[in-house]
Amino acid sequence: MNMQNLMAQAQRMQRDINQKKEELEKMEFVGKSEWVTMTFNGARMIKSVKIIKEGPIEDEDKDILEDMIQIAVNDAFIQINKAMNDKLGQYASALDGLM
Repeated sequence: MNMQNLMAQAQRMQRDINQKKEELEKMEFVGKSEWVTMTFNGARMIKSVKIIKEGPIEDEDKDILEDMIQIAVNDAFIQINKAMNDKLGQYASALDGLM
C-alpha cells in the first residue's frame, strides 16, 4: 500500500468517525431510577431532569434522592458508552497500533 492510499484511507476514516460522533451527540439517552428520570444527549449534557417520586420529599428522603440521581446519571452514561462503542468500536482496533 502506498502512502497516498494510506492517507486517503485515514481521511475517510476520520470523516466517518466525525460523522458517527455527530450522530451520537444528537441521540438522547434516558437514565432512570425509582425517583428520577434524566435525559442526556450523546455529549453527556443534561437535557432534562424529572423527579417522578409521588408525594412530598421529606428531609430524611434527601439522601435517597441524591442516590436516585446518581443511579439515573450512571444508567444514562452506561447507555451512552454502549452506543459510542457500537458506533465507534470498529475503529478501536484500527487505531490501536497508532496510539
